[in-house]
Amino acid sequence: MTAETDAVRGPVTGPPLRRRGEALESAIHEAVLRQLTTDGYARLTMEGVAAAAQTGKAALYRRWPSKEELVMDALRASLPPAGPVPDTGSLRGDLLAVVAGLRAAMFSDLGAAVRAIMSELDHRRAHAFVAIVLERVVEPTTALIAEVLDRGTARGEVRPGAVTPLVTDVVPALMLYRIKMCGGDVVQLDPAEIVDEVLLPIVRP
Repeated sequence: MTAETDAVRGPVTGPPLRRRGEALESAIHEAVLRQLTTDGYARLTMEGVAAAAQTGKAALYRRWPSKEELVMDALRASLPPAGPVPDTGSLRGDLLAVVAGLRAAMFSDLGAAVRAIMSELDHRRAHAFVAIVLERVVEPTTALIAEVLDRGTARGEVRPGAVTPLVTDVVPALMLYRIKMCGGDVVQLDPAEIVDEVLLPIVRP
């Protein structure tokens, strides 16, 4: 990563700014996510991102040789780390907290940017983006679910042997399916319904 000062070139959306290093990179990442949510992946351009970030297009190409690499880097930098394992004192309460957290992430501004990518690209072109979402969102969520269920097993709330990779995949798989294939909105991803009608019946003694 270079730290040189980037002069503004071309049209901008505000007064010319001179930033360097992390400040410039953060502005560029924010511009990428904003354009994804408003215009979609196909209409996002390096020129548009540079203008929104109030920098020159050359500043982008020095760091990211393509739009795809720029978007992937913005996602990696912006996706938050997994939160702590909830501890409400009950299996149902813990599962509700995990599912509600995943739903909030999916319907955040960042989640909207990810959905824009997934809805526009075919499987082959979306593969690299899917890998980032799996690494930063899906796998941490399944790990949280597994830990919550393991604690439930210790308390006798979960059937011994019920915690398997297939079971821990159920919640994110269901939620991603409803969003991707069914155009699901926040109402269709009700945490109580997912926990009470799907996950708990699978794992209860």
